[in-house]
Amino acid sequence: MDDRRNSREVATVLFLCLLWYGISSSSNVVGKMLLSEFPYPMTVTMVQLTSITIYSGPFFNLWGVRKYSSDISWGYYLRLIVPLALGKFVANVFSHVSIWKVPVSYAHTVKATMPFFTVFLSRIIMREKQTWSVYLSLVPIVVGVAVATLTELSFNMIGLLSALASTMAFSLQNIYSKKVLHDTGIHHLRLLHVLGRLALILFLPIWLIYDLRLLIYSGSTELSSYILGLLFLDGILNWFQNIIAFSVLSIVTPLTYAVASASKRIFVIGVTLLVLGNPVTWLNIFGMALAICGVLCYNKAKYDQRREKETQTVLPKYYDKNRNGTSGSFMVNGWVNKKEQSFAV
Repeated sequence: MDDRRNSREVATVLFLCLLWYGISSSSNVVGKMLLSEFPYPMTVTMVQLTSITIYSGPFFNLWGVRKYSSDISWGYYLRLIVPLALGKFVANVFSHVSIWKVPVSYAHTVKATMPFFTVFLSRIIMREKQTWSVYLSLVPIVVGVAVATLTELSFNMIGLLSALASTMAFSLQNIYSKKVLHDTGIHHLRLLHVLGRLALILFLPIWLIYDLRLLIYSGSTELSSYILGLLFLDGILNWFQNIIAFSVLSIVTPLTYAVASASKRIFVIGVTLLVLGNPVTWLNIFGMALAICGVLCYNKAKYDQRREKETQTVLPKYYDKNRNGTSGSFMVNGWVNKKEQSFAV
């Protein structure tokens, strides 16, 4: 029975990962095709946010995702939720600009620098210190991205800066999202829905003034049935990619998810090189591979650091019948550990 259950879980994870890789690769290919013909990254972002807003509510209710409580104060909302929504929009727009200006494979290689930004920003904002193994794991990431940049045949400075800006914005999102999830207890999928809807509302006036005005002046030539079909498909794929990613995260360990995410980046780079056919050199491929290997080393170093910290913070437990007055209860520093009380023998 246990072997059968484990086999079923492994098969489920493998199926979800393959689905995740396929959808993510398709999303990047469709996004590149769309932005090559329709250079409006803000409009593409707004379509994706609209997809999150429209599809998430009914789907999450049908799926049984718990709803969040409405007792979040307006002060907290304005201090953290609104900046997160702004960051989500800015990160997505810069990400689309990078895909528009440079090959998808190069954009994903630059995005491999996310651990560097996460460590740097966490040190400044949260005062978090890392182990030497974590710091050393950043070296191959930086070197690999530098090699890939110097040997990129389709290099574009705007594309590079946009990819770096989106990566930094996503790193900030990760840091503050963890804080919001911890403070409010909101389900991560519900937080995705809230941020998507809020970002859509906040930036709708800017889109109306900027992109919509340009689209109206250009006439119907920019919005052919082909472009509209790609916009719709890109919105669906982006939303579905988020759902699959969170589903994988919910059933595997953080280390497994990190390795799966790095493997997904390798898969996306390979598929886009094959399908879109952008020219690369062997040195360029070496830089991409070195950066991805650095990401894997970083994930392993962070996992080891987390395990060591958890081991150090585990308080000694002892059995005390007289102080608690209840036989069979675990005590931690004189207090009853209610979480473990039902497991007392």
